[in-house]
Amino acid sequence: MRKLYPSLTMAALTVALAGCMQGEQDAKVTINKNPYPSTYQPLPQTTVLINNATVLTGTGTKIENGSVLIKDGVVAAVGENFTAEGATVIDAQGKWVTPGIIDVHSHLGVYPSPSVESHADGNEMTAPNTSEVWAEHSVWPQDPGFEAARAGGITTLQILPGSANLFGGRSVTLRNVPSHTMQGMKFPDAPYGLKMACGENPKRVYGSRKILPSTRMGNMAGYRMAWSEATEYKRAWEKYDADYAKGLNPTAPARDIELDTLRGVLDGEIIIHNHCYKAEEMAMMIDLSKEFNYHAGTFHHAIEAYKIADDLAENGNCAAMWPDWWGFKMEAYDMVQENVAIVDAKPGSCAVVHSDSAKTIQRLNQEAGKIMYRANENGFDITEEEAIVWITLNAAKSLGIEDKTGSLEVGKAGDVVLWNQNPFSVYAQAEQVFVDGAKVYDRFDETYQAKSDFLLGQE
Repeated sequence: MRKLYPSLTMAALTVALAGCMQGEQDAKVTINKNPYPSTYQPLPQTTVLINNATVLTGTGTKIENGSVLIKDGVVAAVGENFTAEGATVIDAQGKWVTPGIIDVHSHLGVYPSPSVESHADGNEMTAPNTSEVWAEHSVWPQDPGFEAARAGGITTLQILPGSANLFGGRSVTLRNVPSHTMQGMKFPDAPYGLKMACGENPKRVYGSRKILPSTRMGNMAGYRMAWSEATEYKRAWEKYDADYAKGLNPTAPARDIELDTLRGVLDGEIIIHNHCYKAEEMAMMIDLSKEFNYHAGTFHHAIEAYKIADDLAENGNCAAMWPDWWGFKMEAYDMVQENVAIVDAKPGSCAVVHSDSAKTIQRLNQEAGKIMYRANENGFDITEEEAIVWITLNAAKSLGIEDKTGSLEVGKAGDVVLWNQNPFSVYAQAEQVFVDGAKVYDRFDETYQAKSDFLLGQE
């Protein structure tokens, strides 16, 4: 019994010290994860009922002679031949209605028009890992490309930094509305993305400088070293938080803005968007994500996705692809025009059509149409209601905003495009475009053809 006395004394002392330390805690160190918050406010919303249209809902359904009601900024009803008191009624006989088009890969604003060196702010080619840069800090909201994209039915788009680096930096998702600030376009609560790049670009840019990576194995080494460091950074912050919660007074880890982004991925708050052409590299990136316990996200420019369509579907990866843009470098060589269709055919897949182009973004509907035509010519049976998903709901899934937009479902944002005809026709034109129930474009009314400050006074 006597042997317990010292232990009891020590326990009492420990309790006393703990109580004392609780009183001496420094202020808790926390990281503001949203220092540049969205200030986006929907434009004036109207109640609109579109009747007698062919409606593609974005969920794989087509409604002939369909109706869509937009009210209070959201899709209020979708169906056939209903009325709505007080609504502005559009007779869309012979016309089509789709959800707003979403481009998951754009550089508008960071590589704006006019394309001059002083405006080229989309690729921080100074180190293999520039996770600390954020594309939103380069966005020029007066880029006339936003207006041209709006005329093509684009209501939401992700702006990515460039592809020179293993880690290029954070992306930002924007609403395609007129604004003088980036924050005024920023999609509220949309997750950030992290741009990564496989293959030729990083090894060419840094290998020529005699800096790692100069090979694909150097690429992988660079990724692994960075994720290892990020894992330790995450662990250090979690230990700090846990110790502080115990009443201790730990020293906070040193803030590292580069590692903040990588930790955001490990915490499931930031989505990977990986420029990656070749099948074997995409497979390795999936393995890499398993090694460090994060999700590999979406593969962009996935030229060889068709070779590993099963793996992509099994691992829940989206693949963003072009219909017919390939062969411009060796890693972009082994393409088939049925690429999107093959990926899309797998249960659980997420096939996306993207632009990566200030011009193609204006006709993303036709890009999807080209794929549908070519695939059906070679034995597929893809319908319009299935093809529209590639540039609407699947794109929204890729960006982590599918609960808010991407389809014409009751309660989702009133992001709607009225087309003069079948949107997959080369003659298709967007006549009216709505974002959050506000008309942001009308082909026949200049009131809804906003011009950026840069274009004012120019013919």
